[in-house]
Amino acid sequence: MASGFKKAGIPIFILIGAIVIMVSLGSMKKQPEKEEQIEKDFLVDAKPLEFGNVEFLVYSQGSVQPKNQTMLSTQVSGRVIMVAENFVEGGFFKKGDILVQLEDDDYQTDLLLAEAELARAQASLDEEKARGEVAAQEWRSFNKGSAPELGLRKPQLAREQATVKAAQASLQRAKRNLERTNIRAPYDGLVKSRNVDLGQFVGLGAQLGEVFSTDVAEVRLPLTDDDVAFLDDLKANKPTVTLSTDVAGKEVQWQGSLVRDEAILDGRSRVIYGVVEVNDPYQLLVPDEQRGEELRFGRFVKAEITGVNASNIVVLPRNVLRLDGTVLTVDENKQININFVSVQRADENFIYINDGFNPEHKVVMSAVPNPYNGMPVRFLGDEDTSPPSGIETRDNSNDIEVKQ
Repeated sequence: MASGFKKAGIPIFILIGAIVIMVSLGSMKKQPEKEEQIEKDFLVDAKPLEFGNVEFLVYSQGSVQPKNQTMLSTQVSGRVIMVAENFVEGGFFKKGDILVQLEDDDYQTDLLLAEAELARAQASLDEEKARGEVAAQEWRSFNKGSAPELGLRKPQLAREQATVKAAQASLQRAKRNLERTNIRAPYDGLVKSRNVDLGQFVGLGAQLGEVFSTDVAEVRLPLTDDDVAFLDDLKANKPTVTLSTDVAGKEVQWQGSLVRDEAILDGRSRVIYGVVEVNDPYQLLVPDEQRGEELRFGRFVKAEITGVNASNIVVLPRNVLRLDGTVLTVDENKQININFVSVQRADENFIYINDGFNPEHKVVMSAVPNPYNGMPVRFLGDEDTSPPSGIETRDNSNDIEVKQ
């Protein structure tokens, strides 16, 4: 039994001896040196403040439409005997061009009748004048004193004069009706639509087609109260407006003027509409070799309106303004300052600040998590310095912890 215990104990002693040797060797290994990581001040991107004069721009958009658009209608009835070749959709015409002509035979007859009636009335008037002169002579031959009006045939003379005036009015009407058989263009323009054709009988007031004037194009731009606040007085000045759009992948621009506003706020959108005018949008008055892209009616355009000028303004990217309305700056000691600024205007890309800065500071352009007044920072390229007071060092860690 003793020999059995001896055989079983040998492996146990060997295992214990191995453990002792391993512990001894481990205790003889040199401990690694403690590595201390020096925490640096927070790195920021900052640039000097730049104060200057700013010309504010107001942005809007709208559709191009003609200044004048007219539905051509007839003032007389008749059969259509002529339609001008340029009286088609998209056709251009000059002021006074005959676009549609109606049959005028009946109106020629009415004119002849009116001329005859005037001649008859004029003859009766002349006859009555002669009778009045004869009556006056006879009265002077047999009587002394003033003759009565009836004796001098003055009432009859007045009646004949009225008849002549009525005949003259009928003649003028006949001439106008004859002229109205020719439907003429009221201005230089183009045809939007045509509703008549050869041989068609049209009645009084029939709509023949719609035409647009091409001398001036208008663009109605919605403007908010804030937009209007940065525009000059439209009665004294006409702000310049740059209209632009993409045509076949290329941006094209046109110049116009903001001539007026519509003076009434839209009841639904609560905006006021300004009206921009562009002269000769189809460039019909420009020589062929100098023509650019036409500003066609119906095109949707973006508008950039030149506004008022302001001085001593700092222009910064919009993302620099924090949610609480503050902007971070760095003073000469490289410490953070939280500034409550006065934003005069903000658009999609920039903010315009007119108060709240120390001119000697630099504005922080990068994001700073949990900033506080007096927080030390460093700029790109600064040399390493000893850790400032209140900075904790940590072993074998990549985390940087800043304590106030």
